[in-house]
Amino acid sequence: MAKSTRPMKFGEITGIPEGTRFENRREMMPSSFHRNHGTGIDGNGKEGAAAIVLSGGYEDDQDFGDEIVYTGQGGWDSSKKVQISDQSWDERGNAALLRSADDGLPVRVIRGHQHKSPWSPDEGYIYSGLYSVVEAWQERGKSGFLICRFRLIYEGGEYKPANEREVHLDTRVRTKQRKSGTVTRVVRDSMISIQLKRLYDYQCQICGLAIETKKGFYAEGAHIRPLGSPHDGDDSTKNLLCLCPNHHVMLDKGSFSIADDLSLLGTINGQLNLHPAHDIDHGNLKYHRSSHGFD
Repeated sequence: MAKSTRPMKFGEITGIPEGTRFENRREMMPSSFHRNHGTGIDGNGKEGAAAIVLSGGYEDDQDFGDEIVYTGQGGWDSSKKVQISDQSWDERGNAALLRSADDGLPVRVIRGHQHKSPWSPDEGYIYSGLYSVVEAWQERGKSGFLICRFRLIYEGGEYKPANEREVHLDTRVRTKQRKSGTVTRVVRDSMISIQLKRLYDYQCQICGLAIETKKGFYAEGAHIRPLGSPHDGDDSTKNLLCLCPNHHVMLDKGSFSIADDLSLLGTINGQLNLHPAHDIDHGNLKYHRSSHGFD
C-alpha cells in the first residue's frame, strides 16, 4: 500500500474525543486520525505508530478492555482468515509499534464492529482512547507460525464497554476533556524528548550508554526541574537531559546533581556530555542542586 501523504499525528486530536463513532475507516483519514484505509497499523519504524484498528482480522488477538494483546502485521491471508507465514519485526507496522514502545508514544486504539469483544460497537468503529505499548515479543500463533505480539495498556481511568460509554457519553466527554489536557502535555513532552534523544543518538549524557532494542535504541528524557506544582519546571529541551534509566532515577532521587561547569556532584564523578546544539537553562541546574542539598 502506498505511503500516506497526510501528516502523522500522535495523541489526542482536537474534536475527536474518546467514544467518537465512525461509520467507516475513510471517515478517519482526512483528520489523520487513522490515515490508512487498508491496514490496521498507522505508522512507520522511524516515527512510531499513531493508531491501530482492531477489526477481527487476526485470530490471536486478545482484548481485555483496558489491556490488549495485539497481533502484529504480516503473514495473514485475509480471504481465508488464517496465518500462512511468519511475521517479522521488519514489517512496517511492527517496527512502528516497537518505536512507540521505545519512545513512550501513545497509540490511538479504534475498535471495529467485526472485532468480537464486549468493547466493540455493534456497527461501524469506535475510538477507544489512548494506549501505551508496554511489551513486545514473538511466539507461535494458533496457526503454528511465528507472530509478533504487543501488549497495550489503556492510559485513561476506569474502562467501560462501548455501549455503557455511549449511554454516559456527555459525562465521559467532559471528564476526558479534563484528562486530555494531561495526556496532551505528555505527548508534547514525548515529542520534545524524542528530538533530544535523537540529537544524542540515544546515548546517555552521563555514561554514554545507548540501550539497543529489537529495532533501534532506548533512552529516557529526564526533566532537571520536575514538571507540575510546586516545582513548575518547563516543557523544553532547556530542562531536559537524555539519560539511561539508571541515571534518570538517580537524577530524580538526587543521588547526583550537576554544577554550572557541568561537573557531576554526589555519588558519581565526571562531566555531563553536552551537545553544542543543546542549551540548558542553568537556573534549572541550580534548582535541582538546591532541592537535593548540593548548594
